Amino acid sequence: MTGYGKATGEYRNKKITMEIRSLNSRQTDITSKVSCAYKEKELDIRNEVAQCLERGKIEFSLLVDNTDRDFPNLVNKNLVIAYFAQIQEIADEMQMKVPLNILDAILRLPDALRADNPELDQTEWREAHKVVKQAIDTLQQFRLQEGQMLDKVFRLKISNIEKLLEQIAPHEQERIDKVRERLENGLESLSESINYDKNRFEQEMIFYIDKLDINEEKSRLHNHLNYFLETLEEENSQGKKLGFIVQEMGREINTIGSKANHIEIQKIVVMMKDELEQIKEQILNVL
Repeated sequence: MTGYGKATGEYRNKKITMEIRSLNSRQTDITSKVSCAYKEKELDIRNEVAQCLERGKIEFSLLVDNTDRDFPNLVNKNLVIAYFAQIQEIADEMQMKVPLNILDAILRLPDALRADNPELDQTEWREAHKVVKQAIDTLQQFRLQEGQMLDKVFRLKISNIEKLLEQIAPHEQERIDKVRERLENGLESLSESINYDKNRFEQEMIFYIDKLDINEEKSRLHNHLNYFLETLEEENSQGKKLGFIVQEMGREINTIGSKANHIEIQKIVVMMKDELEQIKEQILNVL
């Protein structure tokens, strides 16, 4: 979801520059800075950016500079005076002196200068819009490259979890045998003073071992892993859906860990959690 794009163009004596960047966000949050010459088109640009980029914290600026030094700029006298008055007031409160070159800084503040031709020429706007499109396309290309990298990371992590899941099987019978042995040893230590029904013990043993069975969790986890890979193949934005699948994978891994009762299986569970956490960290980058 992160990305950066920049494009420049020229129209007569003007240099047009568009910069746009995006960061991770669950919603679409757009901040814009548009030159006065293109203010009337700001809403159109925001709508185009939102439609193309879909989601993220997005910042963009569309600025224009006059390359012709003889091109007249009019000073917004009242605004410049108001800027200076506020700066002087703040300096007095902070017991500071206003710098001698403060006027240079004020003239760079928003709307301190205005062009002599405020109405937007449609031919100029077509050129400016090309710059806007180029910057958006550059950011989209940046996102595409990041997405291709993330696709490789996700597939590797899913493969690692699948391999770890397969490593559980050799320990399962040993796990059951140790549980049975531990219970039998406990009863034998009490058998001198307590008589117990061996048939009833066997029934309870079957019931207890059944509660520790993790085949269902393993099967669901395997299905979630496959579903994650299938979702990666879909063309539409699936970031939120992938996030939900990851949550379900985490639940199954946690349940396997809570039922494990075996040190080697618990080690495997820890490694699966580590792989899953790395997926969670990167899933925020997916639209």
